[in-house]
Amino acid sequence: MSRAEQPSRRTVLAAAVAAAVTASAGPAAADTEIPMTTDTADPARAVPARTVDNRAWVSYDDWQGGTARGTRAVAGARPGLVIAKPAGTADYRDPHTGTTASWEYGTWTSAVHRLAVPATEAIVSWNARTPAGTWIQAELKATYTDGTSSPWYVMGRWASGDKDIKRTSVDDQSDGKSTVWTDTLAVDDPATGLRLASYRLRLTLYRKPGGKATPTVWRLGAMGSDVPDRFTVPASAPGLAKELSVPRYSQEIHKGQYPEYDNGGEAWCSPTSSQMIVEYWGGRLTPEQLAWVDPSFADPQVCHAARFTYDHQYAGCGNWPFNAAYAATFKDLQGVVTRLGSLTDLETLIAAGIPAITSQSFLKEELTGAGYGTAGHLMTVIGFTAGGDVIANDPASASNEAVRRVYRRREWENIWLRTKRYNASGKVVSGTGGVCYLYFPARPTAAQRRALTAVGVRV
Repeated sequence: MSRAEQPSRRTVLAAAVAAAVTASAGPAAADTEIPMTTDTADPARAVPARTVDNRAWVSYDDWQGGTARGTRAVAGARPGLVIAKPAGTADYRDPHTGTTASWEYGTWTSAVHRLAVPATEAIVSWNARTPAGTWIQAELKATYTDGTSSPWYVMGRWASGDKDIKRTSVDDQSDGKSTVWTDTLAVDDPATGLRLASYRLRLTLYRKPGGKATPTVWRLGAMGSDVPDRFTVPASAPGLAKELSVPRYSQEIHKGQYPEYDNGGEAWCSPTSSQMIVEYWGGRLTPEQLAWVDPSFADPQVCHAARFTYDHQYAGCGNWPFNAAYAATFKDLQGVVTRLGSLTDLETLIAAGIPAITSQSFLKEELTGAGYGTAGHLMTVIGFTAGGDVIANDPASASNEAVRRVYRRREWENIWLRTKRYNASGKVVSGTGGVCYLYFPARPTAAQRRALTAVGVRV
């Protein structure tokens, strides 16, 4: 389970909270305004309205189209963004170590993206390489439907390693209209009708002064959504019988291991699921990378995934963009966080060979055969039976052999897609509304590209 004793993100998001906006690291605090230009390059704008709007910057033209200060676009098989001549130097005090260090930096700011779906929530995700001595910061600045703007919100300070900075979300960011909760920016009171109408994203790339190393960012994007409140969702008709051969790992066999990472394996559903799909796509860790793990522990790669998805502010391994970014550190993989609208969307992906990691919460009696209830849990959908039931690799299992489960379609669909539910005390709390992580090749096949496009993900 993932932090099952704490309220889910959407439960917290529903609360009205007023907090001071935390100052960004380095140049972000200055909030130098960039002239706004309207982005018309998003092909999703031409499709019928959904409850989700995805926009991603992935191509050379995308990176060239932003406003750069100390960064430049690089071409090639996987275009990206790197530091050129740094724009300046900034100090950053790591709140988790107390250490202050100076860093050279460069920034890149996107054009304005106008949301096809005015959103109550937005989640930013990125794919990057950060060699030793480098790290990145991702930010979002929104314009509301009332014409006002948010501050620049820090959506993550990230490095693939943990020696230079401690990977972290940033708490206590709010302007009285919206608030950042770990990895999600949410309108404080959607009932007022206020929505996020558009946004810009900003990247800051950091490196040690005088060095030559640079982060490389290949993908940056945000998912805005306005999923209607609902206790139940319409049932979808089965349309596919197929099962993918995805490795099976149990989080439960890691109980008590490395408690500094959210009390050990009992809370590692997210990195365990991530590692399953990374290895499905051929991602492997070397003996050198795993040398830090106690050799008596089985499946050391799961311990590794927990360490390198860990969010030192959230104090857990369930930060959604951090998991997607971890997956993308493996050769030729991409990772995104999105929401899907139905099991039909999942069938489209499975048909193209793409498994998905889904987030759901439920009482024990709401999911037959699970044997547990949870306020938040990640599992991997790997297929569908001939009758349409969901085949899932559920890491909340006693052994690797027990990980493969078959769950009733109707039950599973509802606990994943609903936004409201009753907890064991009868209190109304919230569900994730179809959140999932998708990991897929940097160069997908034509069939994979069609499937991803069909569910609103740009490749």
